[in-house]
Amino acid sequence: MNRLASTTRRHIPLATLCILLAAAALSLSAGPSFASAERLKVVTTLFPLYDWARIIGGDQAEVTLLLPPGVEAHSFDPKPKDIVRIRGADIFLYTGLLMEPWVDSLLEGSTPENLLVIDASSAVTMIAAGESGEAGDGHHGPAADMADKSHHDHHQPDDTAHGHQDHHHDHQHHRGELDPHIWLEFTNAAEMVAAIADGFIARDPEHQAEYARRGEEYRQQLLALDHRYAAGLASCTHQTIIYGGHFAFGYLAERFALGHVSPYRGFAPDSEPTPGEMIELAKLMKDGNYRYIFYEEGIEPKVAKVIAAETGAGILLLHGAHNLGRDELAAGESYLSLMEANLERLRLGLECQ
Repeated sequence: MNRLASTTRRHIPLATLCILLAAAALSLSAGPSFASAERLKVVTTLFPLYDWARIIGGDQAEVTLLLPPGVEAHSFDPKPKDIVRIRGADIFLYTGLLMEPWVDSLLEGSTPENLLVIDASSAVTMIAAGESGEAGDGHHGPAADMADKSHHDHHQPDDTAHGHQDHHHDHQHHRGELDPHIWLEFTNAAEMVAAIADGFIARDPEHQAEYARRGEEYRQQLLALDHRYAAGLASCTHQTIIYGGHFAFGYLAERFALGHVSPYRGFAPDSEPTPGEMIELAKLMKDGNYRYIFYEEGIEPKVAKVIAAETGAGILLLHGAHNLGRDELAAGESYLSLMEANLERLRLGLECQ
């Protein structure tokens, strides 16, 4: 360091050096200005959080997605370099301990003083996994996924999502009983976005106006999407989503008074349905004249293909947006574009007018 400084002094004229030193002194006397000196460093876990944080942060934030392209979200195991990246960030944004249980150990003990940790699940009220599942259309399928939905009223979209501070995580449930896929219901998503914007403002108040404006604009887009779903799913031949994967759409199904049936139990990526469950689901489809079965992103849809072959049905992607593949990222897919495509496929699969 001394050698470099000595070399610098030999090559810079004395007058110029004095000017540089004076400018540096002025800069130091003005005090640190975090927001103007550099962008917020934000690390997110799942793709929806990345997409929302990128939009809210704008030019004031450098947002990175922890999950590599195509990696299955439920089985993700952070490497030491991931932990270093998180601890070196200004904001760490995750979905909640239900979705990312590894965060518990990562945050044990002291966290870096500059790191703001945002648990997005604290902005919403969670439901039990499978809570809204039922056969619908008067048919009965796998018993664990069946329930009478006669007590469910159709949820009308409203504009109450911004009151995220009034919603609390239900800590009375054990972790395994709650559905972690909170981002797939759009009023939930709107509350999560509001909480993210609040976190950006807390960490970088100098740009409060920009974060608040972008957060509110995006929140309104989510509520408009919610209205489009309500209108698009209002009149359908079928009222049950037949899903050949791990069902992640419990919140969406509850929101729009839809049933759902899956031959899988739980969300573990390595779980497999029994032959009996697949036969029962195929019978449900035949009895109900279902022409389509939905499948999940990120894994080979072998179960959906087998049932489709047995019933003569087509298969349709219903994207849970946990993570994207390289091609989807390169194509510029967003949370909104994925959800718009889901609506079109739901309308086709449920035969909506």
